[in-house]
Amino acid sequence: MRIETIYIEEAVRAHPRTERILSGLDHAVRVPIERYGEVFNRAQQSFRLQKKSPSLILAQKHENLVLPAPVGYGIGSSHNYYFSHVLNCLYDCRYCFLQGMYRSAHYVVFVNYEQMQRAMLEAVEAHPGEDVYFFSGYDGDSLVLDAITGFVDAFIPFASQHPRMILELRTKSAAIRPLLEHDPPENVVVAFSFTPEAARLAYEHGVPPNAVRIEAMKRLADAGYRLGLRFDPLLYAKDYRDHYRGLFESVFSEIDVSRLHSVSYGPFRTPRDYFQRMRKLYPEEKLFAGLPQEGSMVSYPEDIEREMREFCEAELARFVPPERFFPCRA
Repeated sequence: MRIETIYIEEAVRAHPRTERILSGLDHAVRVPIERYGEVFNRAQQSFRLQKKSPSLILAQKHENLVLPAPVGYGIGSSHNYYFSHVLNCLYDCRYCFLQGMYRSAHYVVFVNYEQMQRAMLEAVEAHPGEDVYFFSGYDGDSLVLDAITGFVDAFIPFASQHPRMILELRTKSAAIRPLLEHDPPENVVVAFSFTPEAARLAYEHGVPPNAVRIEAMKRLADAGYRLGLRFDPLLYAKDYRDHYRGLFESVFSEIDVSRLHSVSYGPFRTPRDYFQRMRKLYPEEKLFAGLPQEGSMVSYPEDIEREMREFCEAELARFVPPERFFPCRA
């Protein structure tokens, strides 16, 4: 990945994190801006074209630093929040809702981590005596841009100081070196998202092979990290049973279940307006063909979704104890 242009909000130009990021990208053209939205949200942008060579935007997040997680997005806790230090992703997954939600494919990094951390502490203090879960990786992969963001170095030590804060880093990446440089806190979960290898090849452009990421999980487990498995989204194919059975067997033959914090799956669903934009970006994409667009959400027909759920739950029950299994039924 090579960044050719960096847009920098004037308010964060002197921020130490901005200086660190810029020091590693000396070759890039620097463009001052007032607010990131003037670049990120402007009309007449081509997400598909920008995806070939995204720029970087360094900005400050002013509001919604921590938000309640969507219904069904969780692993058993009553108190679930998410936060986004980055918008957009290096990978190019055809089913990803981000390409329908954002006008721009540029990467936005919010450098004011300390304000995010204060907002997380306020959420923890609002639930005295209870664990509070925070999910990173909703608006962009938690790890794949870490060489730029420095997210791991900022948030792993922070989480270790607050044991009632359960921090999940959700990723498709195998870029685990920054994690291995820290002692693994018990309240940090590194959660890897998987689809069958055939689906990865067809739809997840740039994502490392499943075998590479399984090996990364093993290294993290050996180092003492707690792991999560997210089989999300479930993607239909005529022979999906063979694909998912093979995926589960390949993962659980390598991963020690005792190191697993949680396992979950989720169906393919995306808001209807996002889906319509995604389909305009990739009208030739077979994944989008034949999906009903009734109501506010687009998903597989109910009978297909139910069939896939029942199959995957039965298969996963062979490997995962029920107390660590959290199917998404939202």
